[in-house]
Amino acid sequence: MEFILVQTLSGLASAASLFLVASGLSIIFGVTRIVNFAHGAFYMLGAYMAFTLTDRWTGAFGFWGAIIAASLVVAVLGALMEMVLLRRIYQAPELFQLLATFGVTLMVQDIVVLIWGPEDLMGPRAPGFTGAVTVFGRMVPSYDFLLIALGPVVLGLLWLLFHYTRWGVLVRAATQDRDMVAALGVNQKWLFTSVFALGVFLAALGGALQIPRTTVSHSMDLAIIVEVFVVVVIGGLGSVLGAFVAAIIVSELNAFGILIFPKISLILVFLVMAVVLVIRPWGLFGKPESAPRPAAGLSIRPWRPFTPAERIAVAVGVFGAAVLPFFLGNYALTVGAEILVFVLFAASLHFLMTVGGLASFGHAAYFGLGAYGAAFLVKFTGAPMEAALLVGPLMGLAGAVVFGWFCVRLSGVYFAMLTLAFAQIAWSIAFQWVDVTGGDNGMLGIWPSTWASSPRGFFWLALGIAVVGVGILRVLVFSPFGYGLRASRDSALRSEAIGIDRRSMQWVAFIVAGTFAGISGATFAFLKGSVFPDFLGIPTSVDGLVMVLLGGIETVSGAVVGAVVYKALAIWLMSQTDLSKLVLGAIIVLLVVAFPKGIVGFLEDLRYRLRPPRANGAGPKTAGYGIAKVEAAE
Repeated sequence: MEFILVQTLSGLASAASLFLVASGLSIIFGVTRIVNFAHGAFYMLGAYMAFTLTDRWTGAFGFWGAIIAASLVVAVLGALMEMVLLRRIYQAPELFQLLATFGVTLMVQDIVVLIWGPEDLMGPRAPGFTGAVTVFGRMVPSYDFLLIALGPVVLGLLWLLFHYTRWGVLVRAATQDRDMVAALGVNQKWLFTSVFALGVFLAALGGALQIPRTTVSHSMDLAIIVEVFVVVVIGGLGSVLGAFVAAIIVSELNAFGILIFPKISLILVFLVMAVVLVIRPWGLFGKPESAPRPAAGLSIRPWRPFTPAERIAVAVGVFGAAVLPFFLGNYALTVGAEILVFVLFAASLHFLMTVGGLASFGHAAYFGLGAYGAAFLVKFTGAPMEAALLVGPLMGLAGAVVFGWFCVRLSGVYFAMLTLAFAQIAWSIAFQWVDVTGGDNGMLGIWPSTWASSPRGFFWLALGIAVVGVGILRVLVFSPFGYGLRASRDSALRSEAIGIDRRSMQWVAFIVAGTFAGISGATFAFLKGSVFPDFLGIPTSVDGLVMVLLGGIETVSGAVVGAVVYKALAIWLMSQTDLSKLVLGAIIVLLVVAFPKGIVGFLEDLRYRLRPPRANGAGPKTAGYGIAKVEAAE
C-alpha cells in the first residue's frame, strides 16, 4: 500500500509539468488552430534558460525569480515567432503548419547545442525543497509536493483568467467562432499573439520547473512533445480541464505501467489515445469541429496523364539514372539507392495525402513494418532476399488494413493524431519486444542476395522497384478509382449522393499507400543490412511529409522531386556541417512561407504564367495552398 501511494505521488508530480506544457498547446490550438510541433522546443528552451539564470544570475533574480524570468524570455521568443512566421500560414492546412513548426524545432535543436554544448546539464536544487518527506515509511522528495500543488493552482488561475477577464472572454469567443470575433472589431492578430505567448510561457515554465528533478539535454523537446500530443488528444484539443485530467491519466500510466506491465509500458498511453480517438474523436472534454478545414490535395489543373513529350522526358530520366552506376563510385551509388527507396516512400504518402486528402503523421509505421516483415523472413526462415521482398511488405499491408479501418472514420487533425498513435504503438512493440525484434539493438545480418550485394547491383534493384512502384501509383491517380477518391475528398455529400462509399474508398487508398511504404521499407532493410525501431519513428514520418511538401502537393511528380532533393540535401549537409538541422529547418520554414506549392508546383506556375493554357486545355488553377475546390459540373 505504501509503495502504491508513493508511485501515485510520483505520477502526480510528473503530471504537473506535463499539464503545464499540454495546457499551453491546447490553448494555442483552441484559438489559432495551429498544431504547434515547436512546443517541445519551447519547453526545452525554458529548461536551458532557467539553468543559465539560476546558475549565473541567482543573485540578481533568486531561484524562483530566475524560473519566472526564463519563462518570460521564452514567451517573448514565442511571440516573435508567431508574428514573423505563423501569421503568414494561419489559413494553410494543418500539414503546412506542422511542418513549419517542425522546421523551427530542428533549428532550435542545433542552436541549443551551439550555445550550451552537447553535454547534459544539472541544475541547482530548489531552495527550501531540497529534502524529502517520509510518507508511510518511504521517502518522497519535498519538491514533488510543490509540483503536485502547482497543477491545481495553475488550473484555477487559468479558469479565472478565461472567465473573469475581458481578454479571457475574447479568447473563449475566438475558440468558438473566430470570424464572429473579427466581425465585432477585435484585433485578431494581437489576440492570437497574446494567446501564443501565454501558451509558450506555460511550456517554458514546465521545462524550467524540471531542472531540480532531471538533467537538461538537447533531446528534451522530442521526448516531451509526443506525450503532450497524447495528453491534448485524450483531453480534447482546446480544453484546459481536459489537459489536466489527461495529464494525470498519462502520468499515472507511466508511473505504474513500468511496474505492472513492464513489457508493454510504452504502448499503454498510445493505446489509450487510440481508444479515445476511436470512441470519442474530439477527446474527453473537447468538442467536435463544426466545419472541418479542407484537405490539401491535387488541384484541378494537373488532372491529366503525361503528354508524349513528357513520356519521353521520363524515359530519358530513367535511362540516365540506370547508367549512373557506370560513372559513380560505391558511396554515391549507396546514397543513390537510399534516395530511390525514399522516392517510393514519399510517393506512397503523396498518394494518400493529396489524392485521398488524408494527411498521415504516422506513415513510417508501414515503412517499418515492411522492413521487419522482410527481416523476420530472413532471420527466422532463412528465406532469400527475393522472397522477403515479395512477402515481407505484406506485414505493412496488414498493418494498413487494421490501422486504416479505424483511421478513415476520422478526418483532419484527429485522423492525423490517430495515425500517429498507431505508429507509436508499432514503434513501442518493436522497441520492447526484445526477444523477437532485438529491441533497440535491432535485427542485424539482413543482407541482399549475391547478385544485388554490390552497390551497383543494389542501385539497379532499388531503381527498378522505385520506377515500377511510382508508375503503379501514378496509374491509380488517373484511374476511375483515383477520380472517385478525389471526389470523396472534395465533397463527401456529393460523392455519396452518386453512390461513392467514402470510407471504403479511403480505406483502400490507405491500404495501397501502406503497402507501397512497406515495399520501400523492405528494400531499405536490405540496403542497410539491419532493421531498428527508428524505422517506425516520428522523424521518419516527418521526413516523408517534408519530401511531399518540398516537391509540391499539387503535382503527381512532386513527391519524386521532393524525395530526391531532400534526401540528397540532408545527406550532403550531414557530411559538410555539424549544424545540418539548423540549415534543414531554415529551408523547411522558407519553403512553407515563400514556396507553398513546392519545387514542381512553382515551376508549373512559372510555365503557366509564361504560356497560359488554351480555353480547351487543362482546367483552372487553384490558388493559395493547393486546397482542392469542387467545380460545378453544369
